[in-house]
Amino acid sequence: MSQEQDSIINDVEILVKVKPHWLTSLANTAALLYTKMPDISWVGFYLLHENELILGPFQGKIACAYIKIGQGVCGIAFLKRETLVVPNVHEFPGHIACDPASCSEIVVPLKKGERTLGVLDIDSTSYFRFTDKDRKMLETIASMLTMYCNIEEFVDC
Repeated sequence: MSQEQDSIINDVEILVKVKPHWLTSLANTAALLYTKMPDISWVGFYLLHENELILGPFQGKIACAYIKIGQGVCGIAFLKRETLVVPNVHEFPGHIACDPASCSEIVVPLKKGERTLGVLDIDSTSYFRFTDKDRKMLETIASMLTMYCNIEEFVDC
């Protein structure tokens, strides 16, 4: 990872360790990633609620409020329990276009043990925006969030 990515991880760790309420931690993490990651058009969380993903804290344009499990990049990443990096969303079958200007996307599941609590979703208006280094950084951040924040307080597990 780059020095900038290490700095982002450290900043998130400080945010979530101070007083780790899930709502404020997710909101501040979305804001931090939105301002610190270059060439990002949307950052947010979708959390499991009543057997679908519901929009949580985010930064960017208005977004889809509900996503069915197994649909779109978020729903598939949630179902598979693995990070999906999509270099060109227009070539992804079943992509849900909340913002037609979005060109690439990365979705990282929020996993705690055998449970998947939701996903971290990040979009860019550039094609091929997300690298393997971004994936590693965001997976580290997702792990910190599920370790320090009681996201289960909201999620239907």
